[in-house]
Amino acid sequence: MKNKILVIGSGAREHAIIRALDRSPQKKEIYCLASNMNPGIAELCDELTIGNINDPDFVVSYAKEMGATLAIIGPENPLANGVADALWDGGIKVVGPKKDLAQLETSKAFTRDLLNEYDIPGGPQYETFNSMDRVEDFLTELGENYVVKYDGLAGGKGVKVSGDHLHSHEEALAYCNELVDKNGEFVIEEKFIGEEFSLMSFCDGETLKHMPAVQDHKRAYEGDTGPNTGGMGTYSDADHSLPFLTEDDIAEAHDINIATATAVKDKFGEGYKGILYGGFMATANGVKLIEYNARFGDPEAMNVLSLLQSDFIDICNGIANGTLENVDVSFQNKATVCKYAVPEGYPDSPVKGEPIDVSGVTNSDGLFYASVDIQNGQLVEAGSRTVAIVGIADTISEAEAIAEKEVSSISGPLFHRTDIGT
Repeated sequence: MKNKILVIGSGAREHAIIRALDRSPQKKEIYCLASNMNPGIAELCDELTIGNINDPDFVVSYAKEMGATLAIIGPENPLANGVADALWDGGIKVVGPKKDLAQLETSKAFTRDLLNEYDIPGGPQYETFNSMDRVEDFLTELGENYVVKYDGLAGGKGVKVSGDHLHSHEEALAYCNELVDKNGEFVIEEKFIGEEFSLMSFCDGETLKHMPAVQDHKRAYEGDTGPNTGGMGTYSDADHSLPFLTEDDIAEAHDINIATATAVKDKFGEGYKGILYGGFMATANGVKLIEYNARFGDPEAMNVLSLLQSDFIDICNGIANGTLENVDVSFQNKATVCKYAVPEGYPDSPVKGEPIDVSGVTNSDGLFYASVDIQNGQLVEAGSRTVAIVGIADTISEAEAIAEKEVSSISGPLFHRTDIGT
């Protein structure tokens, strides 16, 4: 039977997903429901259709019309809107968790409470608030090491960390007040001290198969300074660990992902089918969980999928069918560095609609299109992270040199972080 695969989303992450599907030797047709005209995706797909990817009815009717055998949901917003539930109800298999299970990403409080309820290690001291009652007391209890997290989706920008974004309890209280005024729930928790890393696992509800660890740089400017972004770049090492991690650290992160998948299955009576992405911190007291995401990381997807040796269609069908234990999942033993070129003024006041030129990039397989559009036949910036470049080599420093040379060849009103992978 021919695979008719629908990919939902049209950023660099989805470009990486579609590239990995395209490498499969199986018979296939690939369709994309997009929110922008992504030329890299359009080139690989049988059809790219622009529409509201967050509208379950629209997505299901398109999926039925094209006769989809499988849907893969890239971004978090469709998951939060129940697109996976609607597709399953329409008889279409999905890689991407149902709405209840996606609360691992969509609700910070849900995840903290779940870890507590099921005695999963790695959680901080925390409390959830929807008013200013006890906020000041709890901040006093935590002292100078605290984090305030808006309890919902905020594109990676709803988290404020003491010492980085908040420089006094007064500033923290002002941010909490702002959230209360918007009727927002929020979590205040102890701040972990250490090195962050991402560890993603393929999950079919029972079995988990883990991907290489990746480190992401969220801050906009060199030296990890400036405002938070969706991620300016990432790197991974040839041994699938990271220079600052031990074997025990990797094993602890694997165990937390496994325990979390088991817990959500117990809680909701059905398994988590999709990508379980743990954002961890390696601390002096072991591995701690910062947060979960319910889909591939962006940029992390570009690192790991560029290394994937196995048949990605087999993996996706294994996730949806609950047969992942029978599927080989292996990655090349290479290092990767991914760097995003982003519009001048990003993230707070990015330029939009300006033309960019990628013709200087020598290896087009390492180029991933993100927030771009085509206007009058020209490639233009659409306002968010624009294009990503991945370098692959035997060492991080060699991979970094490739990524830096390639990303520097892209012209237009853009900037990138030269220090990622150095």
